[in-house]
Amino acid sequence: MEIAVACAVVVSLAPPAVAEPRREPLRITRFLGEQRIPHMTRFAGTVVGGLSGIDRNPATGAWYFVSDDRWRYNPARFYTGRLDFDRATGDFTGVRITGVTTLTREDGTPYPAYGQPDSADPESIRFDSWSGRLLWGDEGDRPNTSNPNIPISQAAVRGTDLQGRYIREFPTPTNLRLTNTENGPRRNFGFEGLAVTARSITAVTEGPRYEDGPVPTAERGAVARLTVWKREGQVRAQYAYPLDPLPAAPNPPTGQSDSGVSEILAVDERRYLALERSWIEGVGYRVKLYEIDLRGATDVLGRQYLGGEPYRPVTKRLVRDLGDFRPPVQNLESMAWGPRLATGECTLVIGSDDNFDAREATQFMAFGVRGCP
Repeated sequence: MEIAVACAVVVSLAPPAVAEPRREPLRITRFLGEQRIPHMTRFAGTVVGGLSGIDRNPATGAWYFVSDDRWRYNPARFYTGRLDFDRATGDFTGVRITGVTTLTREDGTPYPAYGQPDSADPESIRFDSWSGRLLWGDEGDRPNTSNPNIPISQAAVRGTDLQGRYIREFPTPTNLRLTNTENGPRRNFGFEGLAVTARSITAVTEGPRYEDGPVPTAERGAVARLTVWKREGQVRAQYAYPLDPLPAAPNPPTGQSDSGVSEILAVDERRYLALERSWIEGVGYRVKLYEIDLRGATDVLGRQYLGGEPYRPVTKRLVRDLGDFRPPVQNLESMAWGPRLATGECTLVIGSDDNFDAREATQFMAFGVRGCP
């Protein structure tokens, strides 16, 4: 399914042309299995849970798992571990946690707890093969009408070494700065997904800014913003990401919902995978996997609003409804490439954040994929 929710196209300010080999569309070929970490597993004095981002070092096979715990149990941190595959058959056979590392600020101290200024809400993690370091996305926090006393903690994309020590922070575009007014990103709609390539760093907001329109409903979609930085740190461009309408209405109709992009993953310099995840009261979670393409999309970095002048958003192609595999679908928030199999297939691992709730699960599902990098 191709989606090009745009307004009429006038002039498209596309990314610079990059010569790339023509690739087949990405497709899931088979389900390789599922593994879970038991609820409230303890490791080295910490509670394992809230795993919102995963990635793998292809040179060593080590996996990284970032937790969005904000001192509910322990400070902001990431785990290291292993995911086990039989490369001959493709079977996904196990998950192990082997280490834990606290993320620290520039002054060497852990990030403050939830409800304090400059707290951190880690939502994504990437191993950067080009520098040998880690990048992580912080969704930030801000007050809203339901939580008027929450102080502002700015969303950010940060670099850290493998010991969790602060290295750098990428500049956040002005239009994505969190405020205490109805401007900029909404609460819980800051940087949620992060991707890295040889030429760029990319992050996506979970949902729409106030200025870009209301949140998704069953009748209409919305728009998020995807920001691309040069590896040196300068913001290169920003693109509109068209969010689907809710896949179902809340039950009761006045019930709550929360829908947006929960992770992105680079396929090449212009294509990404995107998880669109919805939680709907009375319905539960619904998650779809899309392949998106930045080619031909309008650079909207300089636009304060997306409701007026025409623009072209990124294009979307549905890869799979993830509820097809292990219903009921979990709170899927993480995604990474695993090892290549003897068949030539890539492995794609998609994981869930259990919210430290016994009714949910820390789950990892693995898939065989063709058309991968």
